[in-house]
Amino acid sequence: MKIFLDTANIDAIKEVDAMGILDGVTTNPTIISREKRPFRELVEKICEILHPRPVNVEIISENPKEMVAEAKEYLKISDNLVMKVAMGKIGLEGVKRLTDAGITTNMTLVFSASQAILASKAGARYVSPFVGRLDDISSVGMELVGHIVDIFYNYDMKTEVIVASIRHPLHFVEAALMGADIATLPPTAFEKLYKHPLTEIGIERFKEDYKKIPKS
Repeated sequence: MKIFLDTANIDAIKEVDAMGILDGVTTNPTIISREKRPFRELVEKICEILHPRPVNVEIISENPKEMVAEAKEYLKISDNLVMKVAMGKIGLEGVKRLTDAGITTNMTLVFSASQAILASKAGARYVSPFVGRLDDISSVGMELVGHIVDIFYNYDMKTEVIVASIRHPLHFVEAALMGADIATLPPTAFEKLYKHPLTEIGIERFKEDYKKIPKS
């Protein structure tokens, strides 16, 4: 399973990239606005760090034809950009037009299996079910992921599943067990993947025991 970081923070991206396990980045207008930097400057820097790995940016246009024009402007920044398009009637047409133009797309804000099927049929390279947000309204987000993975397998659909809105390690592990292609996590959730209280206890014990070893 590939690991994407859901952030536009340069320091966070560099930190995870240094571990050798980062496969891509996802962003949205909310995430980018937190950085208080010009859009183009920030995205260009992220693409420079990640290239040729994918960097996802959100399409804002609400007209399918304008989506293509917007995407072409973004691609002037870097050729490893993926266009995130919000699910819906307009979004599906937008994905179709973008795909026909040879532009890679990620259908985002997916909350049902039917939406995922339509996104794949329209030509989306990726679909992003938001598991945490479903959990917030007393649904089971990971159940949706399982359904999408099974459906795509049944019909040999080539669209990759990006599990988004991940809140904790259990979401991440369940995504891997279900066969999801990608998990995208904010830095706070990613940090929880490698931290464990027993690991910390073990490290401290080794440090203390090392002090007891005779030096000569």
